[in-house]
Amino acid sequence: MKMKTLFAHLTMLVVILMTGCTQKEETIRLGFIDPLSGPFANVGQHGLRELQLFVDSVNDRGGALGGVKFEIVPVDGKANPQESLIAFRQLVDQNIKFLVHGNSSAVAGALNEAIAKHNQRNPDNAMIYLNYGAVDPILTNERCNFWHFRFDADSDMKMEAMTNMMAIDSTIKKVYLINQDYSFGHAVSNASKSMLGEKRPDIEIVGDDLHPLAKIKDFSPYIAKIRASGADSVITGNWGADLALLVKAASEAGLDVNFYTQYAGIVGGLSAMGNAAADRVKQVTMWHVNAGGDESDKLTQAYRDKFPEANDDLFFLSLKHAIEMLVLAIQTSNSTDALTVAKALENVRYTGPTGEVWIRAENHQLMQPLYVSTFKRSGVEGVKFDVERMGIGPMTNFITKAEDTFLPTTCDMQRPD
Repeated sequence: MKMKTLFAHLTMLVVILMTGCTQKEETIRLGFIDPLSGPFANVGQHGLRELQLFVDSVNDRGGALGGVKFEIVPVDGKANPQESLIAFRQLVDQNIKFLVHGNSSAVAGALNEAIAKHNQRNPDNAMIYLNYGAVDPILTNERCNFWHFRFDADSDMKMEAMTNMMAIDSTIKKVYLINQDYSFGHAVSNASKSMLGEKRPDIEIVGDDLHPLAKIKDFSPYIAKIRASGADSVITGNWGADLALLVKAASEAGLDVNFYTQYAGIVGGLSAMGNAAADRVKQVTMWHVNAGGDESDKLTQAYRDKFPEANDDLFFLSLKHAIEMLVLAIQTSNSTDALTVAKALENVRYTGPTGEVWIRAENHQLMQPLYVSTFKRSGVEGVKFDVERMGIGPMTNFITKAEDTFLPTTCDMQRPD
């Protein structure tokens, strides 16, 4: 009997040791849902390249938990809520604990709700949603949930910074709003009217168009309306092909206005605008390639060196924040359990190229500096890197400190036990 007991104990020890080895060798898988085909494929593929850069950097220095490496599992969501929910189910079936997504707040809303329901029903197979670019304010306000963490600034935070700059520009008299007809576009339109009305009530809103997402191939009728309105400035939250085609039409028509954007520097934007972007196109972002400093410059160059054939540039510093802070949360909690990591993530602070950033625990919004910049021709002071080798790059106008980006939140966070 004693021999049998000893044998059983030895067998159990071997199993435990083997299990430990297996756990150490397994990868931490990151599900990635974004458009990898369709009209926004270039944006999704660009995000995937950026994610690969940051994951490879973590893996090169040893991964997490004493050598566990990270692996990306990309699935095409086509910037469509229904397709993205199918992709989400595929990741659930693979027991993936961490989801990375960034493009389209309509998709983000669907994923946010699906993850909350799934985690409530399946607490042992929970998933954390790392949102690097879907910026509808509702996601960290009335539709916030514990499992969602946003690493980009929301559109209200960005418009607060942008309208602060517009408020001190006395040459702005008439503003035209043109945005995509879904939650994010509505948010940009509403924030623009509200904030300009408060800061510069003398500015006239001379147009407020909402157009179908990824459906317009020729924006010349909209450009004609903008010209007829007498606008001197245009505010748009458009991204991807919708921004590229809009500014291309404006350039071809010789429209003499300033564009205030959130995504002019993303892949494809500058190549569509061409030389007309210089001194005319502005953007508000969490960072840009000419933000300055050794760490920032090295990051810009690292992306170019890793993906020379892409001929584009780093844009989503939010992806670096997401991955680095996830690693810190895993390390400090000594776990990959989703609930344990999520609780740790609420308390993580990270110092990166733009200084210290942190999660606002009450709504899971990352707090970070915001940069307002104007595209200038290469060679002027402050423009070390051009974008997409166009001879034009962003130059910082001013920076809003992280602690100055706080806005009221309506989030009523329900935390699991």
